[in-house]
Amino acid sequence: MEEDRIKWNRRFASEDSFLGERPSPFLRQEIERIKRLAPGMTALDIACGEGRNSVFLAQHGFLVTALDISDVGIAKGRRRAEEAGVRVDFRQVDLDGYHIAESFDLIINFNFLLRALIPEEVAALVPGGLLLFDTILESPQLLATHKPDYLLRHGELVRIFAAYDGEILFAEEDEVEEQDQGQGNMPTTRLFFRKAGS
Repeated sequence: MEEDRIKWNRRFASEDSFLGERPSPFLRQEIERIKRLAPGMTALDIACGEGRNSVFLAQHGFLVTALDISDVGIAKGRRRAEEAGVRVDFRQVDLDGYHIAESFDLIINFNFLLRALIPEEVAALVPGGLLLFDTILESPQLLATHKPDYLLRHGELVRIFAAYDGEILFAEEDEVEEQDQGQGNMPTTRLFFRKAGS
């Protein structure tokens, strides 16, 4: 949707780094377990923004495909990857209605919520594949300023993933979470899922 592309282009163009240059704290926390458990080294970064998590995964040996609607974010991600000396396959796509045609050992979905894409993500995992989810949780303050469709309900992520064949390795909800620079305190929910093996 053109409106979304314009909105995110403005945000990514307004600062050197909208969400900071360091990878997500959740991804940093779990990277060793990810490398130990992942059946292979292909990864997909959903709504990659400026590529901070994509570059981090590439630095840890993953072959990363990174998707985002913002051409400004994608361009920044490409520069970051080049500066870091790694390769990332950045693709500008509108995730609304997007079909994941490839299979991956790892999928990350951070700071983004499109409920209709979750079944696609799980289906795109190879047997034993891993999915990390980390996004905004509803709160009275956020409901006053955000569209409810873009906020997870309390307990929703666990309910969604409990229905899939696999195992939830970690799940937590933080009413207030210290986010990366510039993001203030946001309530978040995080989940680490492993798809059942073959």
